[in-house]
Amino acid sequence: MLRGRVWKPRPDDDGSAALEFVTVGVILLVPFVYLVLILGAVQEHALGVEAAARHTARALSAGPDRETAAERGERVLDGVADEYGIDRDSLTVEIACQPAGTPCPASGSTVTVTISATVRLPFVPPVFGLEKAAVIPVEATSVHKTSRLWDSG
Repeated sequence: MLRGRVWKPRPDDDGSAALEFVTVGVILLVPFVYLVLILGAVQEHALGVEAAARHTARALSAGPDRETAAERGERVLDGVADEYGIDRDSLTVEIACQPAGTPCPASGSTVTVTISATVRLPFVPPVFGLEKAAVIPVEATSVHKTSRLWDSG
């Protein structure tokens, strides 16, 4: 039994706890903070792309005619990209209508808008092509029905 014995630190162990705490804290904290930054950037782009697809599909299917619908769709897309801090030129927009072969938008058609973008990872230097490899793609699709009473003028 160890009754009456008192634990005493070894003389060479004095004062190293603070150094160990700082070292381990930095080693664990820096990757965690970087992960939070990456997740924030991906979430911002994912929400922005989803909002852009949804609102663009609505604007296209609710416009009074094709020209006005296209103009409103562009304005909506520019506004959402600006609001979420997404570079407008980096967005890829695909618009399709069902049934196939009909002009888009058309009376009674279903408008499908697919928008994709890439998220660049923060603090990745443009060296050796790393900026091209360190990207995460995000994509959103929205479908909206155009009224059968829509004027295709």
